[in-house]
Amino acid sequence: MRIYVSHATISRFTVSFSNFFMTNKKLGTLYAVSLGAGDPDLITRKAWNLLQSSAHWTYPVRKKNGDSYALDIALRSGLQLPQNHTPLHFPMTYDDEILARYWPEAAQLVLQRLQTGEDVLFLVEGDASMYSTFGHLQRNVLTLEPAVKIEIVAGVSSYHAAAASCLQSIADVDDTVAIIPAGYGIEQIERLLLDFDTLILLKVKPLLDDIIDLLNRRNLLEHSYFVEKAGAPEERIVFDVASLKGEKVNYLSLLIVKNPNRPRPQIQRGCRKKKEQNDD
Repeated sequence: MRIYVSHATISRFTVSFSNFFMTNKKLGTLYAVSLGAGDPDLITRKAWNLLQSSAHWTYPVRKKNGDSYALDIALRSGLQLPQNHTPLHFPMTYDDEILARYWPEAAQLVLQRLQTGEDVLFLVEGDASMYSTFGHLQRNVLTLEPAVKIEIVAGVSSYHAAAASCLQSIADVDDTVAIIPAGYGIEQIERLLLDFDTLILLKVKPLLDDIIDLLNRRNLLEHSYFVEKAGAPEERIVFDVASLKGEKVNYLSLLIVKNPNRPRPQIQRGCRKKKEQNDD
């Protein structure tokens, strides 16, 4: 007895089998690979080992076929771009409607790789836990597939690299520190000066002149320093912050403001207080 099976039936069986195989295949791991703040020598050993593995590289670009700052750090380390690599488009915009289209698209591209069992690296400048595109990618990937395993490799943040380049400390003993995007505005920055000994202002480009005026008014210019593209070959350090007024600076710029004359309340808890009590 002969059994005839139509091409349509065979196609449906093939698709069903493929879906079953993909669903039951072990998912790859998504790694956020923090590369540090521009200097490839700041890449950690763990990140370095992952970059030399067979994992698929992904990296953010602001526009299609555009450059990637994170990828540039990796390539300046001497590594070659592997054949398995995918740029992920994250446009430079605050428009939620636009971003709502691009984030799921990037997550889908990553998930397709993970579903083959392939590990995926997402290259990140600085540290992946600090104002990073990876947070958006992580949430969208987990929305599509909650079973995906994710690991974050810590890295050197831009402000740590900036302080090191300037031979400055960010905090001493019990100093308080605030880290904010400067875009929150001058009023917010001035309020924070009441409560924090060190203020780290990221993305200062749009408000730099106004910030300089505030620092001048509060007699803090001499306690401030500016760093552009920390750790990169183009790194620029300016201690005479007032000289920057009217100048157009790079998007990757920050200010570290020390606030030495801030009145401090007494510490209520901590090692110092306990030691004083024990000495009695």
